[in-house]
Amino acid sequence: MFSLARQNFYNEIKKNEAEIDLAKAALYIAQEEYDFLEPDVYLGVLDTIAAELKERLPDRQYPLKVIKIINQYLYEDLGFRGNKGDYYDPRNSFLNDVLDRRLGIPISLSLVYLEVAKRLDFPMVGIGMPGHFIIRPEFENVGIFIDAFDQGSILFEQDCQDILAKLYQQSVVLQPEFLQPISKHQFLSRILTNLKFIFLNRQQFSKAIATIDRILLLSPESYGEVRDRGLLYYQLNEWALAVQDLEEYLRNVPNAPDALMIQEFLNQMR
Repeated sequence: MFSLARQNFYNEIKKNEAEIDLAKAALYIAQEEYDFLEPDVYLGVLDTIAAELKERLPDRQYPLKVIKIINQYLYEDLGFRGNKGDYYDPRNSFLNDVLDRRLGIPISLSLVYLEVAKRLDFPMVGIGMPGHFIIRPEFENVGIFIDAFDQGSILFEQDCQDILAKLYQQSVVLQPEFLQPISKHQFLSRILTNLKFIFLNRQQFSKAIATIDRILLLSPESYGEVRDRGLLYYQLNEWALAVQDLEEYLRNVPNAPDALMIQEFLNQMR
């Protein structure tokens, strides 16, 4: 049986793609961390930001002009910024914390930007590059991207390639798929995957399992996540649950490179 937060998340992601409210779904993710969280309060914060911005927009809304005005208000007036000092603080991934602290990571600051832009009737989409997250206006052949983590700086394709080269410390060929918009399910899965690895590094295994549960609601056939959850149950001595997950993993991915290792874990538990 789901908690209220989990049920709310499930109900939201089961809607048609166009009807999924990313901000609501992200707040339901945060609601599992903060029982007292009231999503409507933070949806109201986004509404207020957009309303303040709407008064500043000119009658003729050229994309670069709109972006400049959004950037000035979010980053200069309100003080939103990337948390470079403590990048792996889990609060950087919870939308309520991002709005309260005005600190975040690329995907959470992108979410704020997207949600504000949506309320301004200035549609934008998320771009899930490897290792970094950016956004762009949803106009045909617009040719520009925005880095919400870097004060809303405007990027071109060469800039995106330079970012990847810096991240991977080697020359990287910018594949066309790196700059394709991602779905709302993929967006939410990426938020949860970030949280999963933060909790793993902190050895907060129960919280890591909770993030995997929600990733699997988004993508039930992510059998690597089923395996990871099984290994976490093993760490917590929840062997019945561990066996269930690891058997499901081997049943669906029998030729996996780690199949022998997983079978060894199963033999030990039996």
